[in-house]
Amino acid sequence: MIAQEKWDLKRSVDYALTNNISVKQADVQSRLSELVLKQGRLSQFPNLNLGGNVGYSSGRNQDPTNFSLITTGYLSSGFSIQSGVDLFNWFSRRNTIAGNRLDAEASRAGVEKVKNDIALNVAAAYLQVLLAREQANVSVVQVQQTEAQLKNTRKLVEVGSLPELNSAELEAQLARDSSTLVSAQAAVIQAMLQLKALLNVDAALPFDIVAPPVELIPVENLADLQPEVVYNLALQNLPQQRVNDFRLKAAEKYVEAARGAMYPTFSAFASLGSNFNNQARDPDLTTISPTIDTIGKVNVNGSMYDVVRNSFNVGFKNLPYFTQFDRNFRQSVGLSVNIPVFNGGSLRTSYQRSKLSLQSIQLTRELDNQTLKQDIYRAYNDAVAAIQKYNASLKSVQTAEKAGLFASKRYEVGRLNTIDLITNQNNLFRSKIDLIAAQFDYVFKLKVLEFYKGQGLKL
Repeated sequence: MIAQEKWDLKRSVDYALTNNISVKQADVQSRLSELVLKQGRLSQFPNLNLGGNVGYSSGRNQDPTNFSLITTGYLSSGFSIQSGVDLFNWFSRRNTIAGNRLDAEASRAGVEKVKNDIALNVAAAYLQVLLAREQANVSVVQVQQTEAQLKNTRKLVEVGSLPELNSAELEAQLARDSSTLVSAQAAVIQAMLQLKALLNVDAALPFDIVAPPVELIPVENLADLQPEVVYNLALQNLPQQRVNDFRLKAAEKYVEAARGAMYPTFSAFASLGSNFNNQARDPDLTTISPTIDTIGKVNVNGSMYDVVRNSFNVGFKNLPYFTQFDRNFRQSVGLSVNIPVFNGGSLRTSYQRSKLSLQSIQLTRELDNQTLKQDIYRAYNDAVAAIQKYNASLKSVQTAEKAGLFASKRYEVGRLNTIDLITNQNNLFRSKIDLIAAQFDYVFKLKVLEFYKGQGLKL
């Protein structure tokens, strides 16, 4: 798919925003922040835990069903359901969740910051490829012109109009121009590899870009990019400034949460449970049998009578599993309070740390704003200097072309030596290279100012 068509700048930027590894890493961090926020919100709901057990006990133990001490081995099992919820904790949990929400917002803005940075870097790399290609094209033209000049000079040498030295000097110049061309072509390959890396495109895959004339690349008017205006827009729109604002607000919430954690926490709790013992027994009324036992005699008016006791023999039966669970079913509900008295100063230290973190974020935001303003003013001054350099380079090329034309005519009639001709050609070559570099530099400087406005790059 990559080799089927050439990519323009917009497609390159869009592809990088989807596939660049730094963007993917920022997105992962954003999703982690979302998970922290989700977990914080769920922590407001009551907790609910279900537990069960089964085991065998022997020796002297407490019966789990009637709590009497027994020495009989038995198999037991039980279950419990417990729930609890914080009723009031001085808004510590609520402030923590608010901080988590703001951190999530900061992470989302962080993703946008990375995307903006990648977009600017891709634009810079794209323009660097175009610049390298234009410089290589100029080098090709320079080699062609030197070859043509050498060919013409050899003809003049053959007819005796010019000395052999002129031909040798041009051959040396052709070698130098060819070396410059090789270096320019290598610079194109290197710039393309850098662009591929930003796009996360395999370096071995065929890849090419659209090469529009630099004057067709859309840029804003420098008059619309005054530094103070750009700075005010940057404070409102740039993701990094939004990241700092969200981080600062989150830190304020965390300070409140840490302070609330030092006060008592009121909670409610409830539980359900039951137990089973395989040795539990119940009287079996179907096995009742009466018995009469003589326990002595008694003399009543000289007569002896037997004293008897009526009793009943009752058998026992095992209690079914669910019957025991029904009989042993227990419930509890209540309120609790947790008052932090002394815990090694951890809560107080956490509170002080949160306040220092808040101060650190405030200083970071202030420093970032100062740096942003300096960068914008520097970028504006660079753009002004770039347009002035471009105008100067344009005039230099025009002058060098006129001088080169005169030099070629004088050389052809033998009024100019080869060294002076080569010097004129080299001056023209350098002027063209400088003009191309100045033009691309000016375009890039304006793109940087567009970037600082936080309204996206014009592609």
